[in-house]
Amino acid sequence: MATGALARLGQVAVLPVGVALRLLDPPMRWMQRMIGARRMAYVFLLPNFVFFGLFVFLPIGINVVFSVTGGTALFPSQRPYVGGDQFAYLFDCGSYLDPSSCREDHFWRGVANTAKFVVFQVTAMVLLSLVTALVLNMKIRGRGFFRAVYFFPVLLSPVVVALIWKWILQRDGLLNAAITTLGGQKILFFVDPGWAMFWAVFVSVWAHMGFYTLILLAGLQAIPADLYEAAEMDATPRWRVLLRITLPLLWPNMIVVIVLALIKGAQTFDEVFVLTGGGPGTATLMVVQYIYETAFSSQVQNFGLAAAASVVLGVVLFVLTLLQFAAARRKEV
Repeated sequence: MATGALARLGQVAVLPVGVALRLLDPPMRWMQRMIGARRMAYVFLLPNFVFFGLFVFLPIGINVVFSVTGGTALFPSQRPYVGGDQFAYLFDCGSYLDPSSCREDHFWRGVANTAKFVVFQVTAMVLLSLVTALVLNMKIRGRGFFRAVYFFPVLLSPVVVALIWKWILQRDGLLNAAITTLGGQKILFFVDPGWAMFWAVFVSVWAHMGFYTLILLAGLQAIPADLYEAAEMDATPRWRVLLRITLPLLWPNMIVVIVLALIKGAQTFDEVFVLTGGGPGTATLMVVQYIYETAFSSQVQNFGLAAAASVVLGVVLFVLTLLQFAAARRKEV
């Protein structure tokens, strides 16, 4: 009796869907006759094209327009054309390795901090994700539970993650309470530049490692088991199996992980901003934070300079991505 009630409830639930499909069927058939079956794919892709046009390509175009205009007006029609003056101002440096010699020193401090952050964060992210994926791919007890645990931080908002770790790491936080309980002295993690950068990298890796582990785990499970059985029959050492079978076949997934981690690391803002605020001083100031503060937080909102900095960041990321794909294609060949 309960099964019959559930079946009737299911029929009632899908009734609106059936009605909608019957209403859409005549115009879709008419459209197919008019444009042909092969062109119907473009009809279904059109909403995505419109979405990307309005929310991706149009903002990029507006950003480029802002980067070649000046003034403090918000609307592009009210901003005077200045050409490459914004870019010239950003790149006006005595030495690019010495941010203090640049007219816009905060931008180059952000570049240096972002480069340092990306090197350490991407390296740690890729290595830890690979090791975690290899372990979770083994036949261990509670494998499903550990997979869920490692992926759980990905579900949290970056701001929530930063607030949790800020509560743990602050002067009177949980970690310092444990240190003092063991007889040590409190460590001011957010006052020392080295500690601040370390924890910025650590929190970012902790928050996003599960996502990249999932990608690598999917790649590991796609490797045919016959290859491992043949290697086992030949008594091949595990390290050679890893180097000769696992890593080469996992390389496409590794490229995806490296590219995504690189782009995410270079665009880091919310976690580091909430955790350290870019401090102490400018020790953890990132490029995206510089763009945000220049455009919205400074006393004089310089939209053109912020747009120029974002264009530079976008071009650098695009070039690095192309280089990585080229290197991956060469390795495959």
